[in-house]
Amino acid sequence: MSEINFLRDFSFEYGVAESLSPLIRRVVARNPSPFTFKGTGTYIVGRGSVAVIDPGPALPDHVDALLAALAGETVSHILITHTHFDHSPAAARSLGSSPT
Repeated sequence: MSEINFLRDFSFEYGVAESLSPLIRRVVARNPSPFTFKGTGTYIVGRGSVAVIDPGPALPDHVDALLAALAGETVSHILITHTHFDHSPAAARSLGSSPT
């Protein structure tokens, strides 16, 4: 059986929208754990009109960082990969959506 090698070291700063490519930014929440690794990653895809993938936990610092990263942007889509508490609660708090 082959072992999967995981990248366990990568540079990031909590609460900073880091550009991963010209159209993808990531904001990592300060919620490290055995389940979230270094913290939940929220992804912003696009420029101007953007999609937000996994808005993250409803931690005040994370919500503030996400709002700062979205300043001047129009959120056209919110995608939540699953409903764990580290992926979806910030959608309602930071993006003004209503949970359904």
